[in-house]
Amino acid sequence: MLAKMSAVSHPKAPEPTRSGLDKPKRSAFTRFAQKVAHWTGQPATFIVAVGIIVLWAVTGPFVGFNDTWQLIINTSTTIITFLMVFVIQNSQNRDTTALHIKLDELISRLEGPREKLMDLEELDEEELERIRAEFEQRACRSRAAKDEGSAAAGGDTAGKDATEKEVVRKSPGRRKVAAKPAGAARIPGRQA
Repeated sequence: MLAKMSAVSHPKAPEPTRSGLDKPKRSAFTRFAQKVAHWTGQPATFIVAVGIIVLWAVTGPFVGFNDTWQLIINTSTTIITFLMVFVIQNSQNRDTTALHIKLDELISRLEGPREKLMDLEELDEEELERIRAEFEQRACRSRAAKDEGSAAAGGDTAGKDATEKEVVRKSPGRRKVAAKPAGAARIPGRQA
């Protein structure tokens, strides 16, 4: 009876497998890319790479620093770098896609967020900048409302001039702009 109730209350629950773990099916390249990305991200791999470079450099005097000696390191590093670009890009694409799916699921489950934000990665730069500016304005309004609420409630910001509050712009330069209080005089030799 209990098994029937749980099946009814959770109709989308996955069926248990023999091993208890339901592993997703992945292509051979995906499995290869994941293993290579994991292996190359280990400190031991970095140490091995440095060791190879040191070994190559030490052999230089024995072979007279000839062209073949230089060609060996240049060709091998070029080939490895060329192939790693595809492995890293595959891993990055998969991770980014999974992250977007997870965020989309969270957005779709919350009340209030706009579902049109779920595919922002498909928009062009101008549209993204417009939406970013909209969120920046909303954040400023929210901070101002919060400051007004604390001032009305007698909080620690009561009595401060609104122009004294620091406004942080999240623009490409990430500048902090602090407005001067009304009537403030500039002190010679000091930057405002």
